[in-house]
Amino acid sequence: MHSHSARSRTILIVVAGITVVVIAYLVILMRQPELPEDFALGNGRTEAIEVDITTKYGGRLEQVFVREGDKVEIDQELARFDTQELAAQLRRAQAEVRSTEQEKFFATAVIAQRKSELSLAKKDLERAKGLYVNDSISLEQLQRDETAVETSKATLAAARAQLSNAEAAIEAAIANTELIQTQLDDSVLRAPIKGRVLYRLAEAGEVLPAGGKVLTVLDPTDIYMTLFLPTQQAARVAVGAEARVVLDGIEEVAIPAKVTFVAPRAQFTPKEVETRTEREKLMFRLKVQLDAEFLKQHVALAKTGIPGVAYIRLGADAAWPASLRSTERPQ
Repeated sequence: MHSHSARSRTILIVVAGITVVVIAYLVILMRQPELPEDFALGNGRTEAIEVDITTKYGGRLEQVFVREGDKVEIDQELARFDTQELAAQLRRAQAEVRSTEQEKFFATAVIAQRKSELSLAKKDLERAKGLYVNDSISLEQLQRDETAVETSKATLAAARAQLSNAEAAIEAAIANTELIQTQLDDSVLRAPIKGRVLYRLAEAGEVLPAGGKVLTVLDPTDIYMTLFLPTQQAARVAVGAEARVVLDGIEEVAIPAKVTFVAPRAQFTPKEVETRTEREKLMFRLKVQLDAEFLKQHVALAKTGIPGVAYIRLGADAAWPASLRSTERPQ
């Protein structure tokens, strides 16, 4: 007897639950305005582009300066990696630059010396030629002076080659310092967009590989909704068409929006998307972008993952129903 009574209560609870769901669904249908033929609607959820803040080089995470939910500005410092080893490499590379610059200075001085030696050897050769003509010196002496000129030319060429090597070494050393400096700069992760921290994926002290994710940031004013329309309605939608988005729980305000994408080909409606048409029918995917200026003025509405309904005006001259004209949230 007791078991039968418990079963009856369970059945009553289930029936009551189903009744509540049905009533809620009917209430939602009743809330949706009656739309003229020049309007279409589709269900979806608000989404936003998420930007992953990742490492370019592997290393130990030293500090993370923001937490989930924090607002960030463009170029704001978000996290920093340990740079002690890189700093030591930079000092060593800078010392190498100074060393190669000294080699260049020395090579330049040697060239000046070799030029002087060559000039003197040429003068000695000219004198020797005159003396040889007058039989004042032997052929052997003349040949020694000629050899001295050739030797001076060779040593000058060697000095110039040494200078070229020193200059190349300087360029390589400077390039090395620039590379290390770039790695140092990249050890500080900065915000590429103005937005809000969605996820904090790593903590100070963790060693991350190259490409490791530290944070995920999104721009709460760059929010869109993906929805599906049947072929007959989608064919009348143009990119740039005016729209309104009404979010669940905030039915009193219609957020201005516009169509930014219409799929060129039809497809089956994904199972997770609810529509009033049969799932077997082919549908076109659309993207509706919520107005950024409106979201800046109503930050509380700038959220992702909220279900809602997008209403699209198919005719440019069609008047919006009264329930969709309110684009200001009541105080």
